[in-house]
Amino acid sequence: MPSTLILLTAAWLAADLPPGVTDVGTGPALTLATAEQNALHNQPTVRQAAGQTEAAAGRAEEARSGYLPQVSGTGTYERTTANYVFRPGVNIAPSNTMAGMTMGTGTNLTVPPTSWSKTYDFWSFGLTGSQLIYDFNATADKMRSANASHDAAGASERAAMLQALFNVRRAYFTARGQHDLVLVANEAVANQKKHLDQIVVMVGAGMKSQIDLATQRTALANAQVQAVVAANQYAADLALLNQAMGTPGGTVFDLTDTEMPAIPGEDGDERPLMEAALKARPEIAAAEKNRRAQELTVSSERGNYFPAISGIASLTAAGTHLDALGPNWFVGAQATWALLSGGLTGGQIREAKGTLASLDAQADAARLQVSVDVVQGRLAVRAAKASIGGAEEALANAREQLRLAEGRYQTGQGSIIELADAQVAYTTAEAQEVSARYSLASARAQLLTALGTR
Repeated sequence: MPSTLILLTAAWLAADLPPGVTDVGTGPALTLATAEQNALHNQPTVRQAAGQTEAAAGRAEEARSGYLPQVSGTGTYERTTANYVFRPGVNIAPSNTMAGMTMGTGTNLTVPPTSWSKTYDFWSFGLTGSQLIYDFNATADKMRSANASHDAAGASERAAMLQALFNVRRAYFTARGQHDLVLVANEAVANQKKHLDQIVVMVGAGMKSQIDLATQRTALANAQVQAVVAANQYAADLALLNQAMGTPGGTVFDLTDTEMPAIPGEDGDERPLMEAALKARPEIAAAEKNRRAQELTVSSERGNYFPAISGIASLTAAGTHLDALGPNWFVGAQATWALLSGGLTGGQIREAKGTLASLDAQADAARLQVSVDVVQGRLAVRAAKASIGGAEEALANAREQLRLAEGRYQTGQGSIIELADAQVAYTTAEAQEVSARYSLASARAQLLTALGTR
C-alpha cells in the first residue's frame, strides 16, 4: 500500500489541479475478467490447494502399489575369508593330518585350518518377487479410500478457486466504488470553491458578512480533507485488489467494469437456489468424499484382523567366479497373520470410527452453512436493489435542494448554514448512490459464490 500511495501522490503533484482536488492516477485498464484470471493463476491459496490435490494423487498411487507385483533385485560382491564356524550338534572330529580337521568316520569333508589372510571373491545376485493375492479387502479399501481423498482434495481446490474469485470480485468493486467516491469528493471541493468565490465577491460588495466567508473557508478545507481521505482509501483498496489477484502491490489500474450481470433466479423463490447450491458447492462434495474415504479406512483397518496371502518367488545365483555361479530358485505362497498386536488394530479401528463421526458432523455443518450463505447472498442482492432506487431519488432531491439553496443565498434570502447543509446533503446522497450501485455488484458476487458457480 505505501508504494501505491507514493504513485498516487506523485500524480497529484504533477497534475495541474485546483487546490484540494485529488487525482486518482491512471494506469493500464483492468477488466473484472482479467482480475479473475490473475487470481486463479497467481493467488497463493489456489496454488496451495492445487498442490494438496497433487499430493493426494500421489497418495492414491502409493495405496494402489500394494495391489501390484513387488519385485526387487540385489547384487553383492565380497572379499571374504572362508573359515568354518562350528555349531552345536554338528559331528566334526579333529583330523590327524596337517590338512586340518575332518568330519566323523565315513566322510571325505576336510575343514581347512582357520586363516586370517586367505580370502576369496564371492558374488551373489538375486531377484525376489511377491504378489498380494487376498487380504480381506484391507489393501483394496485402503486404495479406494485414497482415491476418495483425492476426489475430496479436488473439490477443495475448486472451493479455493471460488473463494479466490469472490475475494477478487469484492475487492474489484470496492475499489471501483471508491474511485467514484473520490470523484464525488472532488466535485464537493469544486462546489465549495465555487461557493467561496461567490461569497468573496458578495462580502466585497457588502452583501454578506465576514462570518459567511470564514464559514465557507472552513467548509472548503473540510471538503479538501475528505478528498484526500477518499483518495488514500482508493489507494488502499487498490493494494487489496492486488493482494486478491496474487500480484505485487503498487500498481495503479484503470478499473473499467461497473456491474455484475444479473443471476438467474435472484428475484425468485430461494428454494431452487438452495437445491442448486447443495448440488454445486464443492465444499459439500469435499465433505462427502472425505466421509466416504473415512468409511473405507474403517473397513481397511478391520481387514488387519485377518491374514494376508501372497505369492512369492525368488531366483539367486552365487559363487566365487562370475562365470561359474550356482543358481537356485523357488516359488511358493506366504500367509502373514498378526495373531497378537497388543490391541493395535482395535485402537486403529476406534480412531477411524471417531474420525468418521467427526466428518459426519462436518458434512452436516457444511450443508447448514450453504443454506445460510444462499439466504444471505439473496438478501444482500434484494437490499442492494432496493437501496439503489432510494439512493437515486435522494440524489435527485439533494441536487434540487442544493440548486435552490444556491439561488436563495445569491439573492440574500438564504443563509450560509442553509447552503452548507444543502451541499453536505448533496455530497452524502452522491456517496450513497455510488455505494448502492457497487453494493449490488458485490452482493451478486456473494450470491454466485454461495451457489457454487463461477
